[in-house]
Amino acid sequence: MARSTSSVITLDINGEKHTLPVDHRTTLLDALREHCGLTGTKKGCDHGQCGACTVLLDGRRAVSCLQFAVSAEGRAITTIEGVADGERLHPVQQAFLDLDGYQCGYCTPGQICSAVAVLEEHAAGWPSAVTDDVRPGAGAPPLTADEIRERMSGNLCRCGAYVAIVQAVARAAGSGPRTGRAAEHGAAGGAEVTA
Repeated sequence: MARSTSSVITLDINGEKHTLPVDHRTTLLDALREHCGLTGTKKGCDHGQCGACTVLLDGRRAVSCLQFAVSAEGRAITTIEGVADGERLHPVQQAFLDLDGYQCGYCTPGQICSAVAVLEEHAAGWPSAVTDDVRPGAGAPPLTADEIRERMSGNLCRCGAYVAIVQAVARAAGSGPRTGRAAEHGAAGGAEVTA
């Protein structure tokens, strides 16, 4: 008797249950886009190298092109469509808009999902490769431009909007410029982050 190569799974996506039949080889990315109609998550390289498909699994970053949909069953999946609180944008989304943290916009959903997780990881005191003091109990390092760049390094932007992306993440964390265009012209705000 041949083994089945498909299953009916239930995915918890943005707080809603989605039951769908999938081939066991279906990636989470393809399940989101093709089976659930959630096209905000983008297919970039399809090899886990560009970050365009980044989603949150139980609050942690994951490249959905390398994750099988069947392995995401029972986990909380958050896509770009679920980051906002109704009509109220998440602070990361608002900062990206205010500071032009995008150009063509293709990588933006993955950038935003990654940035949301970066802020959680930083707040929890997780070190990065550029963190000076990684001793337990050292607390969260200052969220400098170097820290942000390192933590966001898995997300590529072919347009080169990195300067604004770093500033947007800093603003969302409460350490960046407080006003969009005014900050570019030297107006007072939060601590200025230079990329």
